[in-house]
Amino acid sequence: MRKIAALLLLLVFINAEAQYNPYRYSISKKAEVKNGAVVSAHPLASKVGVAILKKGGNAFDATIATQLALAVVYPGAGNIGGGGFLVAVTAKNEQIALDYREKAPAAASRDMYLDKDGNAQTNLSQNGHLASGVPGTVAGLFSTHKYAKLPFTQLIQPAIDLAEKGFAITEAEANNLNNSMGDFVRYNTKSNALIKYGGWKAGDTLIQKELAATLKRIRDFGQKGFYEGETAKLIVAEMKRGGGLITLADLKNYQTAKREAMVSQYKGYTIVGMPLVSSGGILIQQMMGMVENRNIAQYGFHSPEAVQLMIEIERRAFADRAEFLGDRDFVKVPVKKLTSPEYLRQRMADYDATKPGSSKTTTHGNISPESEETTHLSVCDQFGNAVSVTTTLNGNYGSRTVVAGAGFLLNNEMDDFSIKPGVPNMYGALGTEANAIAANKRMLSSMTPTIVLKDGKPYLVLGSPGGTTIPTQVYQVLINTLEFNLSLEDAVWKPRFHHQWLPDVVYVERNFPADTRDKLKAMGYEIVVRGNIGRFEAIKITRNASSVLTIEAVADNRGDDHAEGY
Repeated sequence: MRKIAALLLLLVFINAEAQYNPYRYSISKKAEVKNGAVVSAHPLASKVGVAILKKGGNAFDATIATQLALAVVYPGAGNIGGGGFLVAVTAKNEQIALDYREKAPAAASRDMYLDKDGNAQTNLSQNGHLASGVPGTVAGLFSTHKYAKLPFTQLIQPAIDLAEKGFAITEAEANNLNNSMGDFVRYNTKSNALIKYGGWKAGDTLIQKELAATLKRIRDFGQKGFYEGETAKLIVAEMKRGGGLITLADLKNYQTAKREAMVSQYKGYTIVGMPLVSSGGILIQQMMGMVENRNIAQYGFHSPEAVQLMIEIERRAFADRAEFLGDRDFVKVPVKKLTSPEYLRQRMADYDATKPGSSKTTTHGNISPESEETTHLSVCDQFGNAVSVTTTLNGNYGSRTVVAGAGFLLNNEMDDFSIKPGVPNMYGALGTEANAIAANKRMLSSMTPTIVLKDGKPYLVLGSPGGTTIPTQVYQVLINTLEFNLSLEDAVWKPRFHHQWLPDVVYVERNFPADTRDKLKAMGYEIVVRGNIGRFEAIKITRNASSVLTIEAVADNRGDDHAEGY
């Protein structure tokens, strides 16, 4: 009888959403559908989102449910202990930008990661309790819910079930957990569900009872169920055991910031992006603006001429990022000047198609006073809403610190500040005083959730993880689709490259065309071959003369990413 009862319970769990089995599922890289789609870093999360769409939810409902599911099934970057950005365009053409980036604790200070001799201690900004900023994800989810249709209790339940009853992990997740096992032991004061002595293997069931209990408190008490009460006490107790700074007041005072979206035009398309403290929206406007009046399409996709032009544009944009960008609540950033056509023409005035630029001589512009581990999801629905969300713990599994008793990982976003001028963060990015640490300040980000409108309607929904490579990935996929007319599949799956001013090297994926690589080397570029650059999630929406939708959803072939729709 007990076996029969257990089997019935399992069947109830499997059929709860009627669309997926958490212990047996496959990965789909492409979906062509008519009503709605979700593309995310994990099949179960995408399936959860589409199940919500089928129940009558809109893209915002699906976004919330998908993010919560990712916090369970994709612990390396999915999170409730991190933060992110949401860009959306509603059916009424409202353009939304929600900033739920983490903040520095009130006790944080400019030189908190410097030793007595002034040397930067990057281990403290990247690992363990002191590396964590005040989490923003849960606040962001409740801010998102203002645009949703279904009760939050319904949207969070799939994540609770996945945490409480477990799910089968993929081979990639097993490898990631095993590779981080030593850190999970080193940076935690108590054991947790991610630690399995003897190692994880594909198909193992990951059960996270403490995380399920935390999610239930959010379900029952709303935003206060995370930022106050039992969960907040558990976070602060963890901080005290490990020497972190987050207090009950830090948590209670956290709020999402609703921003004005970055909006620009490109050859008849409207590009909607995220403003500061995301650098992505500004960098996309700069890079697309610098290429707009140059006929890049004539050179052809992945030609040496096109790639060289794009490299030099990336160099200039990232030089400006390092010098000028930071939290506008703390520093004055000349956004209008940085994105103005006149300024962008000046930035390209010294471009030479015959030789490489130099990051020693090509620095920031002249302005008058005025892991890799992130995760992205793209969502659209039958009502005309489109949502692009990038969220992160920063490094893979964030600070590697799990809140004992609460079961979730904390971020290591403090490393995204400029902890000392001239000292790069984990992604090699440099910064100035504009991005220096200050109490309650949001750290600069590279996350670049993006929506492209055609004839005023959502056309492309784009984004990726990848640290400082994120803006250049979005830039390349935009050029691939809007200029080179690649299929969405090719635009996402073809090999990518990256340049970020410093270090002055061009990174290319292993399968990048050898001929183009060799010609760039011959010109004098330093080429570094590396592993995958990002994991892109994209949706393309087209309409026929009768306004019938065709939705093409493409998940990156670089990971377990999954496209689902109906």
